[in-house]
Amino acid sequence: MHRHNRLIAVTAALLALCLAGSINANVVDNFELLDQRGYAHELYYLSDASAVVLMAHASSCQEAQHAAGALENLAETYSTKGVEVRLINSSLDDDRATIRAAMEAEENGLAVLVDDTQLIGESLEFWQAGEALVIDPTTWRTVYRGDIDGVTASLDAILGGVPVPSSIELQQGCTVSFPEQELRSSHANISYTDTIAPLLIEKCLACHRPGGIGPWVMSDHTMVLGFSLMMREVVRTQRMPPWHADPHHGNFKNDRSLSVEEKQTLVHWIEAGAPRGEGVDPLADFVHDWPEWGLGTPDVVLDIPTQVVPASGVVDYQYPTVTNPLDHDVWVRAADILPGDRAALHHVITTFRPPGQGSGRSRFGGRGSGGLGGYVPGSTGSVYPENTGRLLPARSTIRLQMHYTPYGRETTDNSQLGIYLHKEPPLHRLGGTTLINFRFRIPPHTKAHTAKAERVFKDDVLVYSLLPHSHYRGKASNFVAFYPNGEEEILLSVPNYDFNWQTTYRLETPKFLPAGTRLVHSTTWDNSSQNPANPDPNKEVRWGQQSWAEMLFGSVTYRTLTDTDRESVAAD
Repeated sequence: MHRHNRLIAVTAALLALCLAGSINANVVDNFELLDQRGYAHELYYLSDASAVVLMAHASSCQEAQHAAGALENLAETYSTKGVEVRLINSSLDDDRATIRAAMEAEENGLAVLVDDTQLIGESLEFWQAGEALVIDPTTWRTVYRGDIDGVTASLDAILGGVPVPSSIELQQGCTVSFPEQELRSSHANISYTDTIAPLLIEKCLACHRPGGIGPWVMSDHTMVLGFSLMMREVVRTQRMPPWHADPHHGNFKNDRSLSVEEKQTLVHWIEAGAPRGEGVDPLADFVHDWPEWGLGTPDVVLDIPTQVVPASGVVDYQYPTVTNPLDHDVWVRAADILPGDRAALHHVITTFRPPGQGSGRSRFGGRGSGGLGGYVPGSTGSVYPENTGRLLPARSTIRLQMHYTPYGRETTDNSQLGIYLHKEPPLHRLGGTTLINFRFRIPPHTKAHTAKAERVFKDDVLVYSLLPHSHYRGKASNFVAFYPNGEEEILLSVPNYDFNWQTTYRLETPKFLPAGTRLVHSTTWDNSSQNPANPDPNKEVRWGQQSWAEMLFGSVTYRTLTDTDRESVAAD
């Protein structure tokens, strides 16, 4: 035990040393933030830039606003020379709305990255609004810090391949308050037992458990300590937990994101050395009976054709089919996927068609009768809204889109589809539609290419869930409702789409769309070499089933309202 404790202490000391060394070496760690318009910006995505300029911003600081205007002029001057410019706002007095209003008032088009956790501003040591950093993307080192007046000389030096002049002290600025930074010495007192481990159990353990899809198991503090720097990175870059919806648009039942406070607590604990502290280890003691079927034993179980998953490489999406064995129509109230190999099966999306309805675009992406739900790691099945169901015709063909991730050895996956039936027909028929565009063409070497699909609802409907789907080049996606009265509303925005996570976003409160509403689904793709998942940035890309092609596919689950329903919705 003494040797084990020494190992933990040494590891914690090395961790703290690594963090301190990173700061002392002026290396800027990667991060991702959303700007005032809701677009995502990742620092290391700018690796093809000749230089990156970051400046601290605060809407209420006149000096900082003036410096932002000068920075916009500088950005225009150096736009043809590969220089990238961003503002970062960590001010507790600002939010997206105030920032956007201030920038529009100044007619300043620069992107302002909203640092709501203050974690990025803390690590950049942005104590004053108006302070600028110049970063060399070849090393990600800060080569200049100070007043805007010194940025031009620094950029010219980088572009000219000569030493960068000394930094110029900031002449005027406004102090940015970082309360947690002032409490930094207390971060070592954050309780692993009472705070960190319960947070990890709630948010992470469904995947990071034995047999789960997570690449490592959160078995105890020692494992967490060993992966803590990686955890800090994926929280700062918003890769984990895997939730990609912009929190400013909509509330969702299956939201698995960390709150601002949870992110701060976890990262500050890690930066303090991820101390074990006193008390039991909840991760080591955690026992959970993961049931075979999360929703109980299904009424119908269908065996999905066996899939062979290689030990390594990229596995193209598989599209097996199964046939509903029942000789009569049934009403489905829920569905679930039981993975044969949880470590390999990444996600499943289902569609189905009645018998005899399957010509032309009969594969995934066609205009079928809807789906029965799907599977993502940590899911507990697809339970339909109360008093609703899907009519599954006898002998229907059910098609599954299955995505696998190899994990070091060849395996076979024998997953099953479980279907749960209503005993009596439900009050409401659950419907669905797909917003599809087959005709897009994505030019080669294009960082952002957008296309749209839309549908006008002829009847009043109640929307329950939204699913955006694209492939390796998917960058961003959204659903926007244009109402008959001329107003518009973003129902879902996914600014940092990740094809690895095919999430169905289930609305906390169903959304009423009156008859005549036009629902527009947009997808943006990145077909450049800056996209590390891009199979080939040299190709023009069109619609296709496999992951090296692309899709613009938006699934909407809803029900059509009756006259009685309309009265109820109006009362709400």
